[in-house]
Amino acid sequence: MKKTVVAGLGACAVALAFAAKDPVIMTVNGVDVPKSEFEYLYNKNSQQQINPQTLEEYVEMFKLYKMKVADARAEGIDTTASFLKETEQYRHDLAAPYLTDSIYINQLVQEAYDRSKEEVEAYHIMLFKTRDAAANVSLRQRIDSLESVLKAGGDFADLAARFSQDRGSKDKGGRMGWIVAGNYPAAFEIEAYRLPEGAISEVVESPVGYHILKGGKHRPARGKIQVAHILKLTQGKDEAAQAKAKQEIDSLYQVVMANPDAFTTIAGSNSEDRGSARQGGMLPWFGAGEMVAEFDSVAFSLANGEISKPVKTAYGYHIIRRFDSQPVPELEKMKPQAIAKITNPQDPRYKLIRDRQTQNFAKKHKGSLNEKTVSMIRSDVSRQGLDSALFANWTTIPNGDLPLASVGGKTKKASDFMSGISSMRVPASANALQIFDDNLAAYYNGILVDAEELSLEKTEPDYRNLLKEYVDGSLLYEVSVRKVWDKAAKDTEGLRNFFERNRANYKWAEQHAKGFLVQATNDSVAGLIRARAAELGTDSLVQTLRKEFKGNIGIDKVLVSKGTNAMVDNIVFGAPEVQPSNAKYQVYFMIDPRVINEPEEVNDVKGLVTSDYQNEFQTEWENELRKKYPVTVNEKVLKQVRKNGK
Repeated sequence: MKKTVVAGLGACAVALAFAAKDPVIMTVNGVDVPKSEFEYLYNKNSQQQINPQTLEEYVEMFKLYKMKVADARAEGIDTTASFLKETEQYRHDLAAPYLTDSIYINQLVQEAYDRSKEEVEAYHIMLFKTRDAAANVSLRQRIDSLESVLKAGGDFADLAARFSQDRGSKDKGGRMGWIVAGNYPAAFEIEAYRLPEGAISEVVESPVGYHILKGGKHRPARGKIQVAHILKLTQGKDEAAQAKAKQEIDSLYQVVMANPDAFTTIAGSNSEDRGSARQGGMLPWFGAGEMVAEFDSVAFSLANGEISKPVKTAYGYHIIRRFDSQPVPELEKMKPQAIAKITNPQDPRYKLIRDRQTQNFAKKHKGSLNEKTVSMIRSDVSRQGLDSALFANWTTIPNGDLPLASVGGKTKKASDFMSGISSMRVPASANALQIFDDNLAAYYNGILVDAEELSLEKTEPDYRNLLKEYVDGSLLYEVSVRKVWDKAAKDTEGLRNFFERNRANYKWAEQHAKGFLVQATNDSVAGLIRARAAELGTDSLVQTLRKEFKGNIGIDKVLVSKGTNAMVDNIVFGAPEVQPSNAKYQVYFMIDPRVINEPEEVNDVKGLVTSDYQNEFQTEWENELRKKYPVTVNEKVLKQVRKNGK
């Protein structure tokens, strides 16, 4: 009992401290408005106004604003599915900058940039992963054995030639050539740059396979280059065909060297790389390691404008011309792209960011996974895969009720997570465990992020005020649509009556021309239109004529003052004749042209009348709100705001 009392007193103390820091400035329909929210909106309004309202004027406007929000909630607008969905999305978008570990992301970007300034000579022995989990276990055992042999003094080049599945490097002692950061999986890249020359790595797992790396030389990065090439294919061809390709490339080389300016034309006509041939042989910009080693070596050795002798690669014979080059960009120039890349969920480094976020938020919000439940599910997944039987077992009682995670004292059950992935169907023979682990990590991170988002309203005043402004603004808009805008716009009879009662308010300073302006392709069509118009009433005139004459006519109902439309000015006000506004038409005329001194009907000034009619609804609504929703202003707190504003 004593412990409960003490805890309660502690909570009260916190509440009192918070209240003292952010007192209530007014209460609207029983809902308190903190001073911080009022000041935030008042200051924002003052900054946006050329002639800012006085504090007293703003208080009256703010009271009405909060009354309208209260009315929106009374209408149940805040409980509609569309409103909840929209608000939740805004909450996520608004929270994103607060959830980002900018320091850690910048650290990763800096590390990646530092690596991009160097090229490294990469060597590896590689075994490719399969979709079969059991087969991958066997592959992992094999490469672990190779690692043991190497650590015992085994020859790297020999083992690469015998066991590596990377065809491009196995016969070269495992040498991949010079690579540059940004083009390889993060784990592979980091290890390749970290290793001293000649040192052997432990097994590195990438999304595509298992690797053992050997450290190579380092040199300054050469940036990127743009080249064009002419290719004669030899890959998959017999000796005779390969010899013919060699003759053809040698012949083309002589032609090119006799007329270097014709390189792109010759490439377009003769290269067997049809994709680049359509671009005059031009290839996209590339850096070290993005092309096969032989091509890469020659291309980077050329000066801008220089043409190579024929180069042999696994694909065939190439003639290469280098066109341009660019150095490694400065950090600030590449930073936006680098951040976008590493924060993409498809990038391996995203997992590093997510896992760090999970650790931080778990510590902050007392989060934990129930290892016993996780172990039980993983055991079932390893036997069954992710199949119907597994989901049936873990989405229903009793297993579904087992605790899976806890965040901030609230428990998530196994079924909460398993129901969310129940559409998956992955057999045990596939990598079901990895898929399960990845989804569990994402789920756990998600509930921790939700907890952090909710806490932001308490810890971040800017976030709280922006979110409150958005929610209340959305409610205000929706309730105004219901109570004023749609109500006035849809009340056609009321609009008409309002116009008749207030005709004196809608006078024109000058005459207006009214009627139907027609543009026609020729005089013959114009005659047919006139004849048909005489048979029709004005209500359906525009739609009917457009349908019947299609592309031969342009017709619009017009109500314009002198000087607004040159064609109308000519017909009605005697101005000089002009050409039709659309070049496809030859003639123009008006149907039922008239000059009127004042509006004849509500439609002649509909925009103005509708606005005034809405204002009438607005005034009636606001008078109802003042009677319906009580407002109490804390004058003492308001005085503080007045003092702070001076």
